[in-house]
Amino acid sequence: MPVWVQAGLWGLVAGSALVIGAAIGYFVPVRQRIIAAIMAFGSGVLISALSQELMEEAYAGGGFAPTALGFMGGAAMYTAANWYLNHRGAKHRKRSAEQQPAEHETGGSGLAIAVGALLDGIPESIVIGLSLLEGGAVSLVAVVAIFLSNIPESLSSATGMKKAGRSAGYVFGVWGGIALISSAAALVGYTVFEDFSPSIIAATTAIAAGGILAMLVDTMMPEAFESTHEFAGLITVVGFLVAFMLTKLGG
Repeated sequence: MPVWVQAGLWGLVAGSALVIGAAIGYFVPVRQRIIAAIMAFGSGVLISALSQELMEEAYAGGGFAPTALGFMGGAAMYTAANWYLNHRGAKHRKRSAEQQPAEHETGGSGLAIAVGALLDGIPESIVIGLSLLEGGAVSLVAVVAIFLSNIPESLSSATGMKKAGRSAGYVFGVWGGIALISSAAALVGYTVFEDFSPSIIAATTAIAAGGILAMLVDTMMPEAFESTHEFAGLITVVGFLVAFMLTKLGG
């Protein structure tokens, strides 16, 4: 199977978790504290993956300067885009309570939430494609980490979408579409950067890592702390440890 096809398929595998999480959030009455705990776990998983996998790979491939510039650049780009979308009604897109606005309350918020959810998922998917550039084999740790973190992201968001009065068609259209775009983003991550220098690939990996970390702090951790409070840190550490162990076992 061509490597570029593998990139798309692995991106789809990781993205499929978004649909699974959305289905749980929309159809299963999950308690607020459980959703918050799952978000804390997912946050820990992603923090571990970006520190143990992405930043290490970026530094090994390009050194300190491209890694640092990419990391800060990714965070800055995400923050700017997120600030814009927040002012269009997408501020609470990952929240599971009643923070998300209904369309009649904030016109255009449905589109902003959809675009915001897409913004959150693209960096993670590109990473999968980039991982295939190193020896032609995907980083299973990255795929598993992204899969595990995608479930709480869409679970929490879909719960909030339902409470805001959004239809099942909207909810599954958003998350199903993002799952497909995740596949395309992973494919792009491989095909576009296949012939680029190690420094460019390193900087791009670091950009994705910076965007993911900024996304965690802006959208996932507030939901994680909302209901778990003093247990949020412990659960986040558990998620970090699980991903850390996967990294070492995968190595």
